[in-house]
Amino acid sequence: MSLTVGIGIAHALDAREAGMQATHQALNRMENVSPGLAIIISPHRFDAQMVVGGVASLLSNVPLIGFSTSATLTGQGQKSHAVVVALLGGDDFQAETHWFSSYSQASVETAARVRQLLSYEHRPTQSILTFADGLNGNAEEFCQELTAEIPLLGALSAGDPQNNSSYQIAGAQTGSGGMATAFLRGNFKVGVGYRHGWNPVGNHFRVTRSRGFWLRTLDGHPASEAYASLFGHPPREWAFPPLNYMTRIYPLGYEQADSTELVVRSPLRVEADGSFRLNAPLRDGADVYLMLASPSACEAAAREAAQQAVLALEGAKPIFGLVLVDSAWQMILQARPGAEIRALQEILGTELPLAGGYTLGQIVPPRPGQNESSRFLNQHMLVILFGEP
Repeated sequence: MSLTVGIGIAHALDAREAGMQATHQALNRMENVSPGLAIIISPHRFDAQMVVGGVASLLSNVPLIGFSTSATLTGQGQKSHAVVVALLGGDDFQAETHWFSSYSQASVETAARVRQLLSYEHRPTQSILTFADGLNGNAEEFCQELTAEIPLLGALSAGDPQNNSSYQIAGAQTGSGGMATAFLRGNFKVGVGYRHGWNPVGNHFRVTRSRGFWLRTLDGHPASEAYASLFGHPPREWAFPPLNYMTRIYPLGYEQADSTELVVRSPLRVEADGSFRLNAPLRDGADVYLMLASPSACEAAAREAAQQAVLALEGAKPIFGLVLVDSAWQMILQARPGAEIRALQEILGTELPLAGGYTLGQIVPPRPGQNESSRFLNQHMLVILFGEP
C-alpha cells in the first residue's frame, strides 16, 4: 500500500478563491493518486461555507474535514491569512466524515452517537480524527464517554474569543458549536506525540469556587485578583484586552493520582466579574499551581513530541505530519513565528509534508498499557504522523 499526500496553501482576499487555489496546489502534488480525505485548515476570519465551496469545486465526492484557527502552519512556517488543504490518498486508505451539530449542548450524547456509528461498521476503524468547537462544549466529558478501544485524536478549533465563535467542517456542513469527525481505515500507521513547555513556578492556589467552566475564586478571592497580585496589573484591567486573553499563557496545573505530570488547564479569557472562563472544569478544593513557559522550553517540547511520534510509528515510514498546537504557543513564540515548525524539522527533516494550525485544546489517544479513554489536554503540541508500514 502506498500512502500519498499533497499539501496546498493559498493567500487570497476571497475565501472561496483561497480554498480553490490551495486545493489546486494539493492536487498537483498527489501524483495522479485519487484523494481519500481532505483536511481543511482555515483562518477564523474566513467564511467557512465559502472556503468549503472553493475546495469542493475541485474535489468530487471526497470526504472533507476541517477547523478554524488563528494561523495556519506548514513546513514553511506560520501563515496568518492563508488556507491550507492537505489531501491524503492511497490504494487502501478510506475515510468517511460525520457532522454532529449539537456537540456544544450535548457532549455526552454526541459520544453515544459516535459509539453507535462505529457499531454499524463491518471494517475496523483504525483512527478517528476529530475537530470540535473550542469555545463551547465539554471535550473532557466527551472523551470520558468513549472506551479505550476507540482511537480518538484531534483538537478544538480556535476562533474569535471576543465574539465566542469558531467553526468546524465535515463534508458540506459547517458551523459553530459542532464536532466534525473522520473515521479512517486502511493499511497505514499512525504515530502520536505530544508535549508542552510549561512548568510550575511555585505559586500555589486552592480553587475555592468553581461553577462549570467558570473558575470564580482562588484562595477565596476573584481569580483576577490572584493574578493581579502576581503580575502587578489592577484586577479590573484583566477583564479587558490584551490581558483578558493573555491569561492563556499563564495556565494552572493540578496533580493527578496516576501520574507525576500536572494536568494543565488554561483560561480562554477573563470575564467582567474577574472569573476565568475555561473549556474544561476545575473542581472545588483542587490545589493548583501557576505555570510559565519560555520559547526555548516550547521548542524543546516540540522536538520531544516529534521524537515520541516517530517512536510510535514503530518503524513505519512517515509520509505526512498533522501538527495541532495550542494557541498559547503562538503568543509565547510571537517574536519567533514558526519556531515550533523549525524545531519539529530538526527531528522530522525538512522534506516531510506538514500541515496544521493553532487550537484551543488537544485530544490524544489512551496511553499504551493504560485502561483509559482518550484524554483532553490544554497547552500541548500534538504531532500526528501518518506512515506506511
